[in-house]
Amino acid sequence: MTTPHLVALDIDGTTVNHEGALSVPVREVVRAVAEAGHHVTIATGRAIVGTLPVLDRLGLTTGFAVCANGAVTLRLDPGLADGYEVVEAVTFDPGPALRVLREHFPSALVAVEELGVGFKVTAPFPDGELDGTPRVVPFEELTATPVTRLTLRDPSSTSEEFLERTERIGLHGVEYAVGWSAWLDINPEGVSKGAALEAIRRRLGVEPMHTVAVGDQRNDLEMLQWAARGVAMGNAPDEVKAAADEVTGDVDDDGLVPVLQALL
Repeated sequence: MTTPHLVALDIDGTTVNHEGALSVPVREVVRAVAEAGHHVTIATGRAIVGTLPVLDRLGLTTGFAVCANGAVTLRLDPGLADGYEVVEAVTFDPGPALRVLREHFPSALVAVEELGVGFKVTAPFPDGELDGTPRVVPFEELTATPVTRLTLRDPSSTSEEFLERTERIGLHGVEYAVGWSAWLDINPEGVSKGAALEAIRRRLGVEPMHTVAVGDQRNDLEMLQWAARGVAMGNAPDEVKAAADEVTGDVDDDGLVPVLQALL
């Protein structure tokens, strides 16, 4: 008899490649693991509107999903009108961080997430980088209400430059992660994919030893350290690989497949 595991999967660079393509072998093994009784849980930096199409392509209609790097947790239920409900949304006041970041990154594009809708932005982001239809608003409107996530994007900088400058200025009372490009996601303090998954684990009654997580970026670090078996993709940065228990193949080589096959 299979012992149900909580299996947490990042989306971009892990389950789908950087062009957004989902391979047939990956889709089939994800479905097989779910059908075997494991709790397959997508854990992503994507907004709700960017996560739902991937859940649909994977055939995941029940269980849970973690969005916005852990700030939003969904319960999936095909009987609900939208197929899901938000069971937790952790918010914070973006004003203090925004003012500091605007001073140090004056040319950066800024976005705040609107749950289930998309993003409010100071100016258009490069095509395809934000989920939903971004809505351009005055800077002051970005600070008007609490948000689950604040995003900065500086097309003129490299990821390394962005990380160095972010660490130099220091951000307090928030959690942040720099992505593969000059991309900065800021979440409420204490929020991470790992923290959200721990709440799901307790809710499901899964033992800590029966947890698996697979990811490829800095926003996956807490998740990989949380899991009993944390697996970094072959395309992950060195610091992510160092935080994992093992490293699998590149996303373009379907590196997720052997990790999940081990659960069957």
